[in-house]
Amino acid sequence: MATFSNIFKRSFLEGYANVELSTSQILIVMLFSLLVGIYIYCVYRFLTKKTFYSKSFNISLVLMSVITAAIILTVQSSVVISLGMVGALSIVRFRTAVKDPMDLAFLFWSISVGIICGAGLVEVAIILSIAATAVIMVLDRIPVLKAPMILVINSSYDEETDKKIAECIGKHTDNYTEKSRVATGGVLELVYELRTKEGPALSRELTALEGVTSVSLMSHEGEVSF
Repeated sequence: MATFSNIFKRSFLEGYANVELSTSQILIVMLFSLLVGIYIYCVYRFLTKKTFYSKSFNISLVLMSVITAAIILTVQSSVVISLGMVGALSIVRFRTAVKDPMDLAFLFWSISVGIICGAGLVEVAIILSIAATAVIMVLDRIPVLKAPMILVINSSYDEETDKKIAECIGKHTDNYTEKSRVATGGVLELVYELRTKEGPALSRELTALEGVTSVSLMSHEGEVSF
């Protein structure tokens, strides 16, 4: 005797008919996802500017596109398998932190290619890859404003020395800001933020000033304020 539950399950499954995929279709999808993944591999290899290039991460980009395409094909084949796969993947936890935003972009690019190829829209994956490469190359050529340098000076706490320091800094740069002034026991510590192409000359002249005990000129890779 058919119950309401059985009728509901049967109608639900019949509403999602299984998609029969031939071996040739599967191979074509996997081949194109592999080719686009290799393309992403080459783009990451030649455009990345990190000091320590991670080959294992780059290989994972290729595998990610192929594996994602296989998952999408499986999801299309049966609604029962797709529901089971969602439950299985929900327990997976990735502990590796992606520190570089560009690595995260390449990872999302690879996953997107796998999804698109698995859905049978290979042309979209190719156009997406070409467009992403063009965007990276164009934006990478835009010059970036160089981060300011930090100048730390320790000197005697008197008006004459303070004036000479200001004149010396103004001689070598027109763009500087006093960030800190700390006086302790007759010793003055000054911190300036500045941009200059004459760092060595500036350091030498400041060190030669009477009353200046130490000079430190440091660069940093922090965010640039405009």
